[in-house]
Amino acid sequence: MDGSAAASAAAGDGGGGGGSKKEESLPPGFRFHPTDEELITYYLRQKIADGSFTARAIAEVDLNKCEPWDLP
Repeated sequence: MDGSAAASAAAGDGGGGGGSKKEESLPPGFRFHPTDEELITYYLRQKIADGSFTARAIAEVDLNKCEPWDLP
């Protein structure tokens, strides 16, 4: 998949349906399968550049108060 196709596909609604024009113009059997580089370049970089985006990659947990099977 080239960069423009990845950008077009990444700009879609995430495959949740809806039948947008972009989805209708794709050939039958098209599968969204971006490379790691395309995900970082076109999706994740824009996500972290957004000032309102907050995410915690690793949750803080008191291991003395949790059973191993209850860990997040």
